[in-house]
Order: sequence, then C-alpha cells, then structure tokens
Amino acid sequence: MKGLPQLFRKIARLRILVVGDVMLDHYIWGDATRISPEAPVPVVDIARDSWTAGGAANVALNIASLGARCTVAGFIGRDAAGEQLTEILQARRIAMLPTPGTGATIVKTRVLVQHQQLCRLDREAPPDAYALGGSRIESLLKRPLAACDAVILSDYAKGILTDDLIARVTRMARAAGKFIALDPKPKRNLSFHGLDLITPNKRESLQLAGLEPPAHAPYPAAEVCARIHDRFAPKHLVITLGEEGMLLCTNGRIDKRIPTAAREVFDVSGAGDTALAALVLALAAGAGLEAAAHFANAAAGVVVAKLGTATVTPRELVGYLRQKR
Repeated sequence: MKGLPQLFRKIARLRILVVGDVMLDHYIWGDATRISPEAPVPVVDIARDSWTAGGAANVALNIASLGARCTVAGFIGRDAAGEQLTEILQARRIAMLPTPGTGATIVKTRVLVQHQQLCRLDREAPPDAYALGGSRIESLLKRPLAACDAVILSDYAKGILTDDLIARVTRMARAAGKFIALDPKPKRNLSFHGLDLITPNKRESLQLAGLEPPAHAPYPAAEVCARIHDRFAPKHLVITLGEEGMLLCTNGRIDKRIPTAAREVFDVSGAGDTALAALVLALAAGAGLEAAAHFANAAAGVVVAKLGTATVTPRELVGYLRQKR
C-alpha cells in the first residue's frame, strides 16, 4: 500500500505496445423460465446486450484502465463488429494499428442466464485470414515499438501471431532494449526463446513443459519450471494457478508461490488479461517480480468479482487492498 502511489505515477508515464488477436466480446443477458417445444433447450428472454473489447484488445483496455498509454496492433475488419470495437478502443484513447487480413472481425458472443453462462458463440475466420508476415511486420511495428516501454504478445490462437512475427518482434525489441512478454497458447506450438516474461495458466504450463496433467497427484511445479526454462529460456515465468494463486520462477527456478487475492469469484473471463497487463506494467515501472505479481494478483482479484470481461482502475485496486488489510 505504501508504494502504490509512486507505482501508479510511474505507470502513468509508460506506453505499452500490445500485438495479438483482438476481438469483440458480446454479451446477451436474459432469463430462461421455460423449455422450447421445438427441442429440449431453454428459451432465453433477452433483457439487454452489451459489448466490450476482448482478447488482446482487453489487455489494452486493462493497460489504459490502470493509467498507462497503449497502442494495440491486431486485425479489425471493415464490418459492424469492427466499427464497434474501434469505438470502444477510441473511447479509452487506445491507439490502433489495424493489421491486414481477409476475415471478419472476431466476435465472441456469450449468452448469460441469471448471471450464469449458458453458451458461447464464436464468429471467426481460419487463422490464415489474420496472419501478418514478412516485411509488413517491421514496417507496421518498427516506429510504435521504438516509442514504447514494453511489448506484449497476446496469443488467442486466432492466427495473427506466427513464428515469423514473434521472431521479428523479439529481434526488434532486443535491438531497442525493450521488455517483451508473451501470453502463449501452447496448442499452436509457436517458436519463441529468451523472452523477458511468459504467463501461461496451469494447463498451458503443463503443455509447454511437455507433461500430462497429473492424475490425483500434486502439480509438479519444480519440474514444470525447469522444463519450460530448458525449452524456451524465459527470464521470468509466472504461472497463474487459479484458486491456488501464482507461481513465480526466474531462470528455471521457483522463487515463490503467492496465494490468490480473490475473495469472490463471479466470472474469470479476461482475468488472465488483467493479470498480464498489471504484471507487465509493474515490471516496466521498475518493481521486482514478487511485488509485480502481488500487484497483478490483486488486480485479477478485483476483476473476477465482476460479471463479464472487465477491467480494474487504480481507485478500485487501492480500495480492494485496503479491505484486505
């Protein structure tokens, strides 16, 4: 608590570049009191619709909400969903670098009945429609990368992140002395090495380590950290463990496990984006890994107590931490 005002002042001077799969999150809110006569499914009486930014665009929203400036690079189609996503980002003063592509704007529609998710409907094109490759990467990202303090690669397995993009952005970031982080999706088996930070969740960490989920056995934390370091050599590895908190590793060795900060959990949608944004902001502002992880853990604790994809503000975070004292 004592260091928070100074940390927020430092964060307010930062600019972060986010590159990844941006999307529009659509929520349909309603109630279901009867079963359809056409099929054994509930009939949802719709009360309202809401929209927010999802995926890499939600990472950008969280960065802006915590007080930093942000530029986000990702595919936004020339369609109604793209216009809506653009309006949401512009309202938060987030600079946009639309990448070339041939698909529609990615939309995730969640149907919620009495605050419980009934189903999710995805609208998206194949990954090739969103891929950004070759010299276009450097021409698009060179200037904003030079102007930023840190780069976040946000992979939602939709196609914009490729081996070529990761290699080129990593090379540019290294040449410019920029901090670079990746939130990976192991099922895509992308190539990366020597990043400053990677932030898989528990299941993703096992996949990155090449291990099967242990049946009725403790999570093999030390083996996971060592294997991931051997394969990918990240400086910092932060594994989000849900209700078990966060596992912090540096250069292949466990630093600490910190407990979850969440008191109430209504919806975990986007909580990983919040944790990633807060973690990178704190590290870029000069905090140590443990302090940055506590900051990120608290930010995620605020967000999971909200319904739908959400963000956290400095005021909310300060209030939350005061309640925990």
